[in-house]
Amino acid sequence: MIIKVVLTIVFLVVMVGVGIYSRQQARSVDGFVLGGRSVGPWLTAFAFGTSYFSAVVFVGYAGQFGWKYGLSSAWIGIGNAIIGSLLAWILLGRRTKLMTQHIESRTMPDFFGTRFADQGLRVVASVIAFVFLIPYTAGVYSGISRLFEMGFDIPYEYCVVIMSILTAVYVIIGGYKATAMNDFIQGIIMLFGIVAVIMAVLNAQGGLMAAVDKLAAIPSDADPAVNGGFASWFGPDPWGLLGVVILTSLGTMGLPQMVGKFYSITDESAIKRGTVISTVFAFIVAGGCYFLGGFGRLYEPVIGANGKIAFDSIVPAMLITLPDILIALVVLLVLSASMSTLASLVLTSSSTMTLDLIYRDKKSLPGEVEDGTIDDTVAERIERRKVVVMRVLIMFFIAISLLIALNPPTFIAQLMGISWGALAGAFLAPFMLGLYWRGVTKFSVWACFVWGVGLTVINMLAGNPINPINCGAIAMVGGFPVVWLVSLFTKKLPKQTVDTIFECYN
Repeated sequence: MIIKVVLTIVFLVVMVGVGIYSRQQARSVDGFVLGGRSVGPWLTAFAFGTSYFSAVVFVGYAGQFGWKYGLSSAWIGIGNAIIGSLLAWILLGRRTKLMTQHIESRTMPDFFGTRFADQGLRVVASVIAFVFLIPYTAGVYSGISRLFEMGFDIPYEYCVVIMSILTAVYVIIGGYKATAMNDFIQGIIMLFGIVAVIMAVLNAQGGLMAAVDKLAAIPSDADPAVNGGFASWFGPDPWGLLGVVILTSLGTMGLPQMVGKFYSITDESAIKRGTVISTVFAFIVAGGCYFLGGFGRLYEPVIGANGKIAFDSIVPAMLITLPDILIALVVLLVLSASMSTLASLVLTSSSTMTLDLIYRDKKSLPGEVEDGTIDDTVAERIERRKVVVMRVLIMFFIAISLLIALNPPTFIAQLMGISWGALAGAFLAPFMLGLYWRGVTKFSVWACFVWGVGLTVINMLAGNPINPINCGAIAMVGGFPVVWLVSLFTKKLPKQTVDTIFECYN
């Protein structure tokens, strides 16, 4: 216990110390939200990866899908690396950096409002982002707290409150630069941690081949007379597995907290290096998490109060038998993954609400002179006021997420499915197509917002007749034909406006 406590305290002191070190760069809006658009490839790549993979993946997804699909769940991690990281950087990295800088966009809702010349899109997108980032944040809190409960025997409620306070401290003090620097430190811990934990778990089962043989001897849930499905290449349910791969991989390209990383990177050469770094990171961390979860059936399942398997307790049950030093490493691994994701979520949400709702009208700022410019002193005061508002909203966002996490309505995986399905279902297609295709209309963006949010909410209110994971995947993929078809039959933006926006690629 002494080892676990000391390592955790050192870790948390470093996180807060980085926040204090970075506070000078967090005084302006660009500094607080984007790190001054001068964050290098290593910090950006690790920020992308650590924001991607949190306790939701390590505890919720690895446990639930490892139990359901066995070793084939490793395909989810491979999909995350190839589609969610490599393809995301290739398709979005350069174009997002150039266009958002050209149109002076700081957030994804701001991009929609400026790119499609409709401030209504900006307002609605900011509301969607704020509302549907909350269940994701609650899922992260829930996952990390269950590991802390296992490692330190501290009640779940106390863990959630402590984590929320600590995350708020370093984000509020240091902004995006502190978040990116901490992400780098946390990412290194995650890389070493996942490798060490996999080796320890397999060793406890007699080695890799012995563990696979044990898994192959477990009968299928659908047909107890059939063995081997959980150790096969594509598992007992390939189509269900495909839905998870789509949701968790394609979704990153439509999430504000993920796409925002491309806004802040330094230049195009840094994007090329960041692509490689981010992909390797995803292969190791995501692939390792799901590979580890695939052996979950070799351990006694935890049965919840409702008589069903508590999926969120599967991974903690696998790890509780490890030596104390490894449990300490696991706690730091999940703490690292989760705090980085939480920091990214709360920063994205607060900046979106501040810049796209409260201060969205750029033409009516106090202190303007006749030529439309603003006195330097007044401009500086406005910038400081915006940063203060963002810090207040960070505390508000964390408080709401905390209330949900203290009484989570469903499994972690379902919370994430609802969040990712609505956000990426609404944003993915219009954002990606808006970077490439001049013919996207504002009406098609509205239609996709209705499609993504409407499908997710209706499914949820109807009692989830479609599994939230599969519903999220349908919402994402279906957004592309929605944008394409509506754009064909609705009024285009003026050619001169579109040409001006796209000249950044010349």
